[in-house]
Amino acid sequence: MLERHELDAFLTLAEELHFGRTAERLRVSTARISQTIRKLERRVGVPLFVRTSRRVELSPLGRRLYDDLRPAWTAITTAVEAAVAAGRGFTEDVRVCFTGAAAGQLLVGAADLFRDRHPGCEVAIREAQLAELMPWLRSGEVDLALAAFPVHEPGVESGPVLVTEARFLALPVGHRLARRDALSVEDLASVTVLRLPDTLPESLHADHAPAATPAGRPIRTGRSAQTFQEALTLVGAGHGAFPVSAHARRYYARPDVAYVHLHDAPPVEWGLIWRTDSATARVEEFAAAAHDLVAAHL
Repeated sequence: MLERHELDAFLTLAEELHFGRTAERLRVSTARISQTIRKLERRVGVPLFVRTSRRVELSPLGRRLYDDLRPAWTAITTAVEAAVAAGRGFTEDVRVCFTGAAAGQLLVGAADLFRDRHPGCEVAIREAQLAELMPWLRSGEVDLALAAFPVHEPGVESGPVLVTEARFLALPVGHRLARRDALSVEDLASVTVLRLPDTLPESLHADHAPAATPAGRPIRTGRSAQTFQEALTLVGAGHGAFPVSAHARRYYARPDVAYVHLHDAPPVEWGLIWRTDSATARVEEFAAAAHDLVAAHL
């Protein structure tokens, strides 16, 4: 049975008809090509090439062997290259989702950088509602999601923190705390905090609305909102308060909602998450593009 280096040497020499150019293409020495061809001819039992001081030509049997081998070898190498590309993860589109306008802007920039680096791989960006984020990721409908941290879920990986924002509290404009310039986390004990959708990880629920303040005062939780706009509508109607990131003031200004800074609350961190079993090269490269985009603007 012929080995790969023998096939490469034979087929390349049959095309170049020059030992030096063949050696250059295969990045080996001319002596190595000569040795390989002589060994191959001994195994076949007849010369495959006719050599003179001026030229190299295929023998009749060499021509026949080339014509038989080239289509099969091309098919084999094409299949192997396709398998390698699939394993590296650059044969399919990257599907990524976000919640909120600011997150969408970040992903558009990351997608542009990713496409520059990998022109053959497209990026599909979709907006998910709060309740859809984890189901889409779990089902494979998307490959990555830009989410608030922390996300501690089995089978889900988190990338580095991309964005850090101050934490604010969305309140009805008529609420007594809405007139304050800033609030403390302890003030959460005097309001009802609307809950995140049940489909989001418990780690996010605990970060969004902990059971008690640092001083141990209980924090009441209210209705669950399935979308961000639903949460703000409930806030405006007086059904509770809702912790948000700083960007909400710019992108979601409403006449019935006031945003007040929680001055001693930890910041909100954002980053990409993906399923552990879908951590292909294209997923990792997209995460790297998002990180590099943010780092370039620091």
